[in-house]
Amino acid sequence: MEYDLIVRGGTVVDGTGLPRRRIDIGIKRGKIARMGRLGNATAKEEIDATGRIVAPGVVDAHTHYDPQITFDPYATMSCFHGVTTVLAGNCGFSAAPCKTEDQEYLKNIFARVEDMDPIALNGVRWDKFETFDQFLDMLRGNLGINFACYVGHSNVRRWVMGDAAIERTATLQELDAMKDIVRRAMEAGAAGFSTSLLGTHLDTQDRPVPSRLADNEEILALAEAAGDAGSGSICFLPEGTIRGMSSVDHDFITEIAKRSGLPVIVQGLGGRGKTDVPGSGWEAALEALDKAQEDGTPFYSMLIARPFDRQVAFDETNHHWQACGLWHTMTLMPIEERRALLKDPEAREDMRFGIENPNTDADKGTTIPPPRWPVVFVDNSPSLPEEKHQGKSIAQLAEDAGVAPGDYALDLALADDFATKLRWRMNSPEWESSVEKTLSDPRMLIGTSDGGAHLAKDDQADWSSYFLGTWVRDRKISSLEEGVRQITQVPAALLGFADRGTLHVGGWADIMIFDADEIGPLRKDFVRDLPGGVGRYKAYGKGVYATIVNGQPIVLDGELTGRLPGMVVTPG
Repeated sequence: MEYDLIVRGGTVVDGTGLPRRRIDIGIKRGKIARMGRLGNATAKEEIDATGRIVAPGVVDAHTHYDPQITFDPYATMSCFHGVTTVLAGNCGFSAAPCKTEDQEYLKNIFARVEDMDPIALNGVRWDKFETFDQFLDMLRGNLGINFACYVGHSNVRRWVMGDAAIERTATLQELDAMKDIVRRAMEAGAAGFSTSLLGTHLDTQDRPVPSRLADNEEILALAEAAGDAGSGSICFLPEGTIRGMSSVDHDFITEIAKRSGLPVIVQGLGGRGKTDVPGSGWEAALEALDKAQEDGTPFYSMLIARPFDRQVAFDETNHHWQACGLWHTMTLMPIEERRALLKDPEAREDMRFGIENPNTDADKGTTIPPPRWPVVFVDNSPSLPEEKHQGKSIAQLAEDAGVAPGDYALDLALADDFATKLRWRMNSPEWESSVEKTLSDPRMLIGTSDGGAHLAKDDQADWSSYFLGTWVRDRKISSLEEGVRQITQVPAALLGFADRGTLHVGGWADIMIFDADEIGPLRKDFVRDLPGGVGRYKAYGKGVYATIVNGQPIVLDGELTGRLPGMVVTPG
């Protein structure tokens, strides 16, 4: 047999957790035809993997690439970190279904909730689809990476109810129509159903997204409709995702699992909030996980194992202070008005402890928690020499100066005439210790890149490189074999992607080739490469030599090959 591609000389970690082997892989028609010593076998193309690890491609279970994938078939930057399959449509909204007259409304939701730029969203091929099946059909043959997508609750509600979707609960007839849309989306290849009750999910006019107006029976009925397909999963964001989950949240998650028969995936389990230390309240979460598992209705939680690393500025580029009153208002002011505001004693009194006391009432606007001063550092300051701030948080610098942290930050901004650049780095020893504890639980799913979203804040696409480099190699929380399994076979099996996540004869050849001693994050650059010249952060890494999708390299030596072998991946 002449192969299409031979990956020769590498050390194969096959994704099952079994020990590594030094063997070759022969690929024919997109699938693995042979694993062993291939000797004098020939191929149209060869990759020398000597000294490198050959592993299954990473399966990223939480992204928002559904708009971006229509003009970026590789889901950059994820593909540069060995990711071969992405699941989009999370958090209750997806690119489809979307009626033509609702396109602006949906763009506004993506812009507000996921920080996507409205100008860049104009690059989406909205003219090519309305229904979910039309959306997937448009992508087939035009993908570099493998792509899967949930059908979003807010889309379904808007399609059936129009403006009433953000005003009231559904009638029985409307609910029947919604169930029909979900069933048809599942038949077309949807990965499952996603929904959100999260109080931070608002549109650009500060109105709740449609899914938040649904009652419990509506959510359960639509999850059950998705479960009629017999495979897939449910993405659910309970109200307590940020503030910390209660027993009521846990019970409702379990009921969704019971009614749908599908795995339910949440976020923030065991923590008071996304910006607090994961692991707070872990004992209560563990009790709920154990009970659900014993009852045969298990659920799972995404775990952010890569700490936030985001720029915090004193201008309109800063989206982190939206729940902090005058702090957010200040960022939107012309610079001369900012100067005057910070010199006003009444304004300063109002702002002094504003970061520590953000809005927590969803009826008054967003409740997204801001980064706290103990994990915010000075990245660059024209007036403060690096040797005076290096390694010290704003909280520590303020303590040294004998002032409130808010005052210290605002005084620094004035001294720099608002050119100060801060950095939110959530990697304290307490954070690392608590993440390490929760990483060992099999109900925790490593990931949450949010790929395709929040690109003006941070690109978390390097999470898999960070996990393999920091947690597996440096901190040795597991063997390399188990670490690879956790980000390949485990998510693939949970999501119902039966033929992804492992390397085996007869399976699709989704492969990442990397240097185990080198893999990790490298840098983040702000680049204007989205439609309309819109900018975003791009997370570059090191150590990933190749990303192969369905037997064809899409990334080699850090460069895209231009090939389009990707498929629409469906559960079952």
